[in-house]
Amino acid sequence: MSVEIREAIDAIQKMKVNMNPEADFLAIYEAEEHMVAIEASRKKELDEAQTNLKALAKLLDAARTSSTRPKSIPTPAEHVAHVTALDKTRLSLMKAINDAESSLAGKEAELGQLKEEARRLEESDPAAEHESELDGTTLRLAIFKGMGFEPVVDKNGNPVKMLIRSQSGDVHCIPLDDGKLEYERANLLWNLASK
Repeated sequence: MSVEIREAIDAIQKMKVNMNPEADFLAIYEAEEHMVAIEASRKKELDEAQTNLKALAKLLDAARTSSTRPKSIPTPAEHVAHVTALDKTRLSLMKAINDAESSLAGKEAELGQLKEEARRLEESDPAAEHESELDGTTLRLAIFKGMGFEPVVDKNGNPVKMLIRSQSGDVHCIPLDDGKLEYERANLLWNLASK
């Protein structure tokens, strides 16, 4: 045997005194039991951590869903465009209202003027004003002349003859002092005018 092997055997024999196989077995058994308990505890912690992780993942998904903008809500750019369009509409409506109010004020002023004119017209007598403005004799002469009768007057303004223009275009001269009755002369004049 070599010296080295011999020394190894001697060392083992010296250690053999310190070795207690039963105690060592119990120590190993306790260590294994402890390792199994630690592993079970770690597995339990791992399962709890995975359960918590799943719950947190669901919570994260719910938070992510609630934080995203629904399709029914416009994007910020669309919102700004909508607000701008509403502002333009508001301005055009304000202008339309202002124009309508101006038109209403003008119409109210016109209505006031028309009411005043209506009141003034109700208080006035147009026939009397017309009579005062027109000479009735001149008007009657113009009507008679239009019908074909034209009186001839003397230097004092008294009618002495009547010129009658008939419908055929003939002109007749009838004296007014011929001694006939008024209705006879009127019938003669109308007969001549209607020929």
